[in-house]
Amino acid sequence: MGAAIERCARALVHARVHFGHGTDNARDEAAELVFYAARLPHAKGSAVYGKILTPRRRALIDALLEKRIKQRTPLAYLTHRAFFAGLELYVDERVLVPRSPIAELIAARFAPWIASRGVRRILDVGAGSGAIALACARVFPRARVDAVDISPGALAVTRRNVRRLKLGNRVKVLRSNHFAAVPPCRYHIIVSNPPYVGRSEMRGLPREYRHEPRIALAAGNDGLDSVRAIFAAAPRYLADDGLLVVEVGNTERALMRAFPKLPFIWPQIAMGGGGVFILRAVDLKEQ
Repeated sequence: MGAAIERCARALVHARVHFGHGTDNARDEAAELVFYAARLPHAKGSAVYGKILTPRRRALIDALLEKRIKQRTPLAYLTHRAFFAGLELYVDERVLVPRSPIAELIAARFAPWIASRGVRRILDVGAGSGAIALACARVFPRARVDAVDISPGALAVTRRNVRRLKLGNRVKVLRSNHFAAVPPCRYHIIVSNPPYVGRSEMRGLPREYRHEPRIALAAGNDGLDSVRAIFAAAPRYLADDGLLVVEVGNTERALMRAFPKLPFIWPQIAMGGGGVFILRAVDLKEQ
C-alpha cells in the first residue's frame, strides 16, 4: 500500500492536477485514493503500508487515478465520500465538495463568541451536502438545525447524509432561495458557505471546479450577490444574542469595501484557510 501511495502521489504531481477539494497536496490525496480502494479506514495509518494489494484493488486504484488525471475530476466525486469536521459524508456532483474552514469554528462550538449551552436553533443557508448543518447538530446535541438550499439535487444529497448520520430527529431539510421559504423563527446561529465567486474569478478557476455546480460558486459580478441577500434578511431571523457566520473566501476585500461600517470579526483558522467572518446580531441590526 505504501508503494501505491507513493506511485499515485508522483503521478498527481507530474500531471499538475489542482488540489483544494479536501486535500492540498499530492501525498494526502494519494493516501485517500489508496485507502478508499483498499477499503481500509485512515485510522489504520502507516500500520497497513506494508499490506499487499490484490489485483482487483490495484486495478481500482489505476482506474481512479486515470479519471482523476484525465478528467480533472475531484477525487471526492470519484469515491463519493468526503470528510468534514470528523464526519464522513456522501457527495456527488450535485454539491460542492465540503472543505469550508468553518469546520474549525464548529469544532470549537463558535467559542468565544457565543455560549454553547444557550444554542437551541441553528440555520444553515445553502446547505449543499449538509456538511455544516450536520456538523453543527453533532456538536450542539440539544439544538435543532434547519438546512436550506435552492437546489433539489443538493437537498437530495443532504437528506441522504441526514439518514446516514441518523440525525433526522433534529435536522430539518427545506428548499428555499436564501430565506424566502424559511418560516418565522429566531436562530442563535445562522451559518452559511454561500456562492461567493465573482465573474472574473469564475473564468480563471482550475478545471476541477468545473465539475462543481455553478450555482454553488457563482455570485454575480463581484461575488457578493448571496451575501447581500443574507444581510437583507438575517436581522429578522437572528436572536438578540445571535451570530451570523459566513464564508466569503477571496471576496473578503470586496466585502469590506461594500460594507465598510460593519464590524466584521475575522477568526484565525489554525488549520489554514480563511475568509470567514462573524457578525453579532446587534451589530448587523444597527446597520
